[in-house]
Amino acid sequence: MTSTVDPISLPQRAASNDTEIDREALANLLVEIARNVDPDYRARLDGVPTADPRMETLRQLLVGREISELSRVTHLLDEPEQLASAVGGVLPSAAARAPHAQLGEALAPAVERAVQRSIQKSPRTLTDILYPVFLPAIRKSIGEKIDQTFQSLNETLRHIFTWHGLKWRLEAWRTGASFSEVVLKHSLVYRVEHVFLINRNSGLLIAHVTADNATSEDPQLISSMLSAIQDFVKDSFNEKEQSGLDTIRFGELRLWSEVGPFATLVAVIRGNPPEELHEIFRDLLLRIHDECSQALEQFDGDSSQLVGVETLLQTCVELKQEDSNQGFPWLVVAAVLLVLIPAGGWFLLSWQSGQRWQAYVSRLSTQPGIIVAEQKVRDGQFYIAGLRDPLAADPQALLSGTQVDPARVHSQWQFYQSLEPEFVLKRLTASLAPPDSVRLSIVNDRIVAEGEAPDTWIDRARAAARQLSAGGPVFDISKVRDVSPEARAAEHWQTYVSRLEAQPGIIVAQQRARGGHFYIAGLRDPLAADPQSLLSGTKVDPARVHSQWQFYQSLDPKFVLKRLTASLTPPKSVRLSIVEDRIVAEGEAPDTWIDRARAAARQLSAGGPVFDISKVRDVSPEARAAEHWQTYVSRLEAQPGIIVAQQRARGGHFYISGLRDPQAADPQALLSGTGVDPARVHSQWQFYQSLDPKFVLKRLVASLAPPKSVRLMTIQDRIVAVGEAPAAWINRARVASQQLSADGLSLDISELRESTPQELTHLRDAIQAVDIFFDSGKAVPGPEQLPVLDKLANQLKELAKDAREAGVTAQFMLTGHSDATGRETAKVSISAARAETVRALLKKRGVDPELLLVRGAGTFEPAEAEDSRTGSSANRRVSVTVNFH
Repeated sequence: MTSTVDPISLPQRAASNDTEIDREALANLLVEIARNVDPDYRARLDGVPTADPRMETLRQLLVGREISELSRVTHLLDEPEQLASAVGGVLPSAAARAPHAQLGEALAPAVERAVQRSIQKSPRTLTDILYPVFLPAIRKSIGEKIDQTFQSLNETLRHIFTWHGLKWRLEAWRTGASFSEVVLKHSLVYRVEHVFLINRNSGLLIAHVTADNATSEDPQLISSMLSAIQDFVKDSFNEKEQSGLDTIRFGELRLWSEVGPFATLVAVIRGNPPEELHEIFRDLLLRIHDECSQALEQFDGDSSQLVGVETLLQTCVELKQEDSNQGFPWLVVAAVLLVLIPAGGWFLLSWQSGQRWQAYVSRLSTQPGIIVAEQKVRDGQFYIAGLRDPLAADPQALLSGTQVDPARVHSQWQFYQSLEPEFVLKRLTASLAPPDSVRLSIVNDRIVAEGEAPDTWIDRARAAARQLSAGGPVFDISKVRDVSPEARAAEHWQTYVSRLEAQPGIIVAQQRARGGHFYIAGLRDPLAADPQSLLSGTKVDPARVHSQWQFYQSLDPKFVLKRLTASLTPPKSVRLSIVEDRIVAEGEAPDTWIDRARAAARQLSAGGPVFDISKVRDVSPEARAAEHWQTYVSRLEAQPGIIVAQQRARGGHFYISGLRDPQAADPQALLSGTGVDPARVHSQWQFYQSLDPKFVLKRLVASLAPPKSVRLMTIQDRIVAVGEAPAAWINRARVASQQLSADGLSLDISELRESTPQELTHLRDAIQAVDIFFDSGKAVPGPEQLPVLDKLANQLKELAKDAREAGVTAQFMLTGHSDATGRETAKVSISAARAETVRALLKKRGVDPELLLVRGAGTFEPAEAEDSRTGSSANRRVSVTVNFH
């Protein structure tokens, strides 16, 4: 840039020599510059010219930008909102570059005041923030304390009444400790045999330590299987990511797991460990994360940066508690026995005496007629009081055999009359003195008298029955017969009357006995039995019987049948019988006899039996022809696809009309064998489409032309299609199903499978040809298998997508295999662990875990024979099988 400002001419003064400065000229120059820099400068100096416009131009060129920036900064500092916005733009980077100690000291007071005000304003905000962090820790801590309490309670209860419990009580008394502490000291015997530190993300083993004389398989294999089990449980039960298995028990071995941010600590414990070990393991895991947090987070299989971890884990395998083998306290036991033996002897004798007394009291309580009101034992003496029936057993006699000293027994009994049936029976027998022909017995808490007795004894028995106490047994004398002559004659007369009332055709209207004579009157059918002849065998004197009978026609079916037979005289081809109070005629007869029978049926009295002649066939030629015609019509009506609308017979000819499906049977062909002359049959049929499933099935087969892979069949009035067909044919079948549903029929195509498209078949074959191989004894594939896993994951996702577009679901079965090395159970376990590992790796690569199924085949499905050169390595694999649904 060039300036148009003229150069300033400075006044010159001759110097005394070349090196001397003209100070006056310099002062004038500085004053002029100051005046031009600050126009408000009002200084006046003699000999100094006024402000020059060219100096203002020079000022703008030299310091104009700085003056503008100073003005903008001054304005920024004067406006609080703009200053806050500017400071906010640089504050994050400034805070990041500031030293942590100084920044913390500077921000601590402000942050503390802000948090304090936020809590005072809304305490729930802090609760919501800390709830997800503290709740799992609190729940786990409370759970462990509860487990610890129950463990102490269980062990205490289990040993409280044992010989060890007695010994441990003596130890607690001797040492001053609580009984539960001594029980846990001796019962919780354990030893930590193995400790594993496993990376949470990859499942790789970080470190492993073993106690002395402890045996195990490959630690890396165990680590992989534990990781696979953890992933399996989380995927199967939808557990949260931070949760995991806490305890696994197998016999005497327990696996305790503690989960940290980057690693999981698993301890194998033999025996019965205390719950306090959880806290020890948790503190150790926290210490490892504090010291090696960055190395654990970046762990990729290299343990060189975690050298000190095994030293920390070694402290865990040194944890154990063995049962103490201290000597038995014989002196204490001897002293206790010296005290307990005499006391035990006295207690035993007292207990035996009390048991004998209680046995005697129980025997008394079970005796009828004895009620024990009070019994007690005091100072070696026995006291008993109550109620006793005079007929009951003697309480003193019952003492024999009880080994209770009678001299020590003091009894007080009050007499009473018991209402027990046994005692009431004894008192009735003594007071009534029943004759030999009467027997008194107890039946269901009732006293029953049976037999024969004079009326005087019966009257006494009735009086005794009325005098029995309320609440006692009932005295039943209804089965005692009066043996006086009048009573016997009345009894025989009632027997005769009952026999008459049971006779059909006889109605007893009135009967009575008076002055040794018997009178009876009523109605009698002439066909009924003779009442006079019925007197034989009844022991009733016929000369003392006076009867008066009026004749009538009984409506009993037997008498009606006799009268019909006598009046109609049926031919031998007709049989009359009684069926359920109805008179039924069966057989063949001429139409003249049938007409007479119909007239007789109409003349039967109302309320009598019905005369049914519907089963009598008319044997005239016209009737036989009509019968044959009805047989033919019934056959037509039973045919599917044929509907008889109208049929009649007239002038020896037969007329029929209706609807017929073209696929139904020919009505003309059905005439054969019916006895109907085809020349006399005139038919008129209209064609229609029957909705019978058989005909609908035939029409569907003709219209849809199903492929050979599809089979149509009828199941319970439904047409079902089964098999495999292209999508186009299935769509046609679906349209046909919708059309049939409007007619009330059903075509079920739910069991049809759509043919798998060709592109899915190629991709399925490519996937099933892939195998993931493993090193011997390893459950995690080597690095060389990672490209294979990447390719397999892409193929699985592509096939799942294509299958969904084709309307099917693809599922993938991951089958783990093993070689013949090791035990059979270990081979099956490692094969399952390999399948679980591949499933986890495919899940990390984006494959939907819901489509992945796993199983362990062990050595049962080898790819090659073990004796071949590559057999073992080829069998250590995971294969994939694709299924479409």
